[in-house]
Formats: sequence, structure tokens, C-alpha cells
Amino acid sequence: MVKPARSFSLSAKLDLLAAFADIARALGNAHRLDLLEHLAQGEKSVETLAGKAGLTVANASQHLQALRRVGLVVGERRGKQVVYRITEDDVLDLVAALRGVGERHTDAVKVVVGDYFHARDSLDAVGFATLEQMVTDGLATILDVRPPDEFADGHIPGALSIPLTELKSRLDEVPSGLEVVAYCRGPWCVLAFEAVALLRERGMPAKRLEGGLPEWRRAGLPVAIL
Repeated sequence: MVKPARSFSLSAKLDLLAAFADIARALGNAHRLDLLEHLAQGEKSVETLAGKAGLTVANASQHLQALRRVGLVVGERRGKQVVYRITEDDVLDLVAALRGVGERHTDAVKVVVGDYFHARDSLDAVGFATLEQMVTDGLATILDVRPPDEFADGHIPGALSIPLTELKSRLDEVPSGLEVVAYCRGPWCVLAFEAVALLRERGMPAKRLEGGLPEWRRAGLPVAIL
């Protein structure tokens, strides 16, 4: 029996779905999602990204090329370096949607969130509007615990920059008598969780911000650059 020829409309639809599947495959790697989180803080060279992600330069380059092939990142040669950036901020919306679906429906995600993140801090994070009001009322100190280069690329105005690796030795720089609201690269960035745990152990009132710098920027809120 001869199978009927596939219609043009069905062919176009399947071609389109195949292109979407290519994007999904490009995202289907933990290292690539990690690289996107780093790029959400600002453009970076392959070498810098490799160092932050704990990859070899060759491996980081391969992952970035996979993301570039489907249009999620853009690479630009500058002298001897190739510098990457996220193509548009809507790429962050795609990652946020993936994160949200996982949090709501995937058991493996729920287990990690419960066993690590909620075990470190089960309190609700501070919302953006609440933080703005707290700062206006003089009730909060905003603490950015990302590395200095990420702070320089963009940060919440008025934030105090103390990387997590230096926080224990620089606690005297954190103003006393105010609630400390810590943030880093995103809603599940371990740096903020660890910073809040450390501050509370030292008897300092501290909470996390509900998102990181990328979410703050996507909300249309002001960003300061050094």
C-alpha cells in the first residue's frame, strides 16, 4: 500500500518543531545552563566563562558553540579572545520557564530544592517591591555576594559588594542594626543561601532576595554599572 504524500503544511510544521527540538537539545546540558547563568550577569570571554564554570577552555567553547548554533548566545572576536553574550533577554525568560516547570512538576527538582535549598533556608525570600520599600525606609542593607567582576558589570543600586569567599573576614563592613538582604546570580544561586546562613550564624538578621541581578533587570528596575 502506497503511503499518502506528506502535505506541505505538515512538512512545514514538522520542520518548525525540529528547530524547536534543536533548541531543547542545546539546553539539555547542565554545563550549558550554568554558562547561561554566568552570561546573564554580563558578557564574558571564553576563558573567563571556563574558569567560572570549572571547565577547560576547549570544553566551554564547545558548549558555547552549541548554544550559538541555535541563536541563544552571540560570540564576537576581540583580538585574541572570543567574547560571548546572551542574544536577547528573552533567552532568560526561556530558562526561567524551564526552571518554573521543573519546580512545579519534576520530582528530582523538588528533592534537590527540599534537601539543599530549603534545608539551608526555608523562609520566604524578599520580593523586589518589598526590598525597595525597606531601603527607602532605611531598614535594609543590600548585599551582593557575587564576584567583583560581575558586580562591576551590573548591580542593584546601593548594594554593598562582598563576595561570599570574603564575607567571613569582612563581616565588620556589614552595617549593624539593619536587615541584610543578599542576592547573587539567580533565585537558586547557592552563594546567597550560603551568605544568609553565615550571617544568621553570626546573629545578624538576613534574608535572600527572591531573584538575582538578571531577574531584577528583567523587571525593569534600575541597574548600576561601575
